[in-house]
Amino acid sequence: MHEDHGKEEKEEFGELIKFTFAGFAGGLGLGWLFDRLGFQQNPFGEWLVRVLAGEGESLLEGIFAIRKKIAGEVHSLAQAYGWGKLVGMTVPWWVDLISRLAGVDVYGWEGFYIPYLYAMSDQIGANVAGFIYLYRHEGSLGETFRRYRSNPVMLASLFVILIVPFGLLTARLLGFSPTTNLFVALETIAANLCWLPPLVGVVVERRKQRG
Repeated sequence: MHEDHGKEEKEEFGELIKFTFAGFAGGLGLGWLFDRLGFQQNPFGEWLVRVLAGEGESLLEGIFAIRKKIAGEVHSLAQAYGWGKLVGMTVPWWVDLISRLAGVDVYGWEGFYIPYLYAMSDQIGANVAGFIYLYRHEGSLGETFRRYRSNPVMLASLFVILIVPFGLLTARLLGFSPTTNLFVALETIAANLCWLPPLVGVVVERRKQRG
């Protein structure tokens, strides 16, 4: 039973990685198209590009989680990840809009948090959903934190959540400015390390099966 569950987890995390890179491709393609059409620094265009490059996988992962739920399959950490990313993906939309209305220079260093949220708000949601998943299985906070600390996927998720803002801020301070839609896509993709935790999940499950 454990082997079957591990195999299923590996396949599910593998699907999440595919979803992430599909979003990257969509964001780059749309960014290139908008630049060709002369829509540089268009708020709506940038929103669409960031959604695809930073959150495209969240839509697909949400569909993945819904499909698994409808099929009546056993709830897994990968599915909890998908639900969490779907719930967390709308947060940067409102932050982006409010920041622009407030006059924040979204192309300068002070606007570094916008690509961070597009790239990571769904990851934050996934991390929270994963914690809740573990808590429901353990029934106590002490055991949940113990499982969390020993779970490579959750630790990898926490690592990317904490490290990405420093990279984005450094790039902006060094002079990078996403003044074209292609730059918007590239910045969001560079910040979107959401593929790393599922990759860790795949590697861990493979090692378990070999061991």
